[in-house]
Amino acid sequence: MEDQKLLKILGNRDVMALAFGAMIGWGWVVTAGLWITEAGSLGAIIAFLIGGLLVIFIGLTYAELSSAMPLSGGELFFTYRATGRLTSFIATWAMILGYVSVVAFEAVALPTVFEYVVPGYSVGYMYTIAGWDVNFTWVAVGILGSIIIAWINYRGMKITSVVMSILTLLILISGVLLVTGSSIAGSPEHMQPLFEKGWGGIMAVLIMTPFMFVGFDVIPQAAEEINLPRKRIGQLLIISVFLAITWYVAIIFGVSYVLTPTEIASSSLVTADAMAKAFGGSKMMGNVLVLGGIGGILTSWIGFYVGGSRAIFALARAGMLPKALGELHPKYRTPHKAILLIAVLTTLAPLFGRPALVWLVDAGGFALVIAWVLVAIAFIILRKREPNLKRPFILPGGTLIGWLAVIMSIGVCILYLPGMPSALVWPYEWVIILAWAVFGAVLYKISMVKYGAKNANKLMDQEIERVLSEEDIEETSTKKDVNRVLERV
Repeated sequence: MEDQKLLKILGNRDVMALAFGAMIGWGWVVTAGLWITEAGSLGAIIAFLIGGLLVIFIGLTYAELSSAMPLSGGELFFTYRATGRLTSFIATWAMILGYVSVVAFEAVALPTVFEYVVPGYSVGYMYTIAGWDVNFTWVAVGILGSIIIAWINYRGMKITSVVMSILTLLILISGVLLVTGSSIAGSPEHMQPLFEKGWGGIMAVLIMTPFMFVGFDVIPQAAEEINLPRKRIGQLLIISVFLAITWYVAIIFGVSYVLTPTEIASSSLVTADAMAKAFGGSKMMGNVLVLGGIGGILTSWIGFYVGGSRAIFALARAGMLPKALGELHPKYRTPHKAILLIAVLTTLAPLFGRPALVWLVDAGGFALVIAWVLVAIAFIILRKREPNLKRPFILPGGTLIGWLAVIMSIGVCILYLPGMPSALVWPYEWVIILAWAVFGAVLYKISMVKYGAKNANKLMDQEIERVLSEEDIEETSTKKDVNRVLERV
């Protein structure tokens, strides 16, 4: 494992662009209208504030654990240290489903945005899924985009970080223009009704929020590629979460403030239409927003390739998946086979048509919350079992934040279950989850038989001990400064 080293090249700007860009994605463009229709303008904002509060608590536990154990695979090592090998596999495999579902979501979202930019481009009827016609050119755009994004990730973190920084700036510009224009041209009357369908509507939006906020956890996945003090890793993670909450609330406000409920209901891309109306019906400004949305598609797409491939790489490196998936490219130093696996699993997503957008949001969101529960439990256990573990970013209040994260995560999990107004849809969403669980169980069983459980434990222990024994960048710099002063004296 010593020769399998990722490149430490990510600085402050790179880390922020990676996490914020991954969290924002395309959902704010394609599903903002659905949020407002389901819960009302204020109801949708409340749903995102509740979801954001959950993510803050989860993010804080991640921040402390990531600073203590900055290893690619994040959840894998946190949960292993606290609860053992099997739990660590379940947490990481669930997180990978969340990542893969986002990657597949973006492959479906890309051809959707072309319908706004190039009306009528979707031709060549193939078949119908869930009442939606799947056309050849629509599928071709999604598949081509998927291949290009896989290639960018395959080529390495340097090109990935540059592309992410440029695209994140594009997103920010388009979002600021939307909110500013809407605030001037809109009216509070447009925000009526403030609530739709009561708590049922809020819960329906709330279960979508984990999927929309996922992305901060890409930071621990890429921890071995971050060239910063460990405490800074935790700080940047929390900053990215607060920025994402602010972003989503601002977008919901901007759309509902300028568009009437009737306009929202009849729009196929409400955020772009809101931008156009805010600037006097300018189609060009609507296209500017769409460009920002495309930037969001690409940043999220790239970011979750990073997160998913590093999580798969970590599992394979630990002997819980086939070892080939843990190999790094000799030139680009990327987990290239893990990247190719994600490409194979997600490139065909456009074949399932636009209805797959909602299926992926809900199924992926459920998997993410399961992983978050297990990480929060690991946080509590490690606080009690290893109080002297070095934590450069340490939370006040003992285990309180961990317990709040566990309680809120379980509460959100319940919303996905049968009998709830926001339950997952059978068969589509449950089939995704069950198929992923079976796929993971088969790979895990094969790996345990081939490599052995004791070997997996040994590899995990070695990696954790290695990183715990390493000096922090900040400590190393301080020691060098002290040595320089002593030499002068």
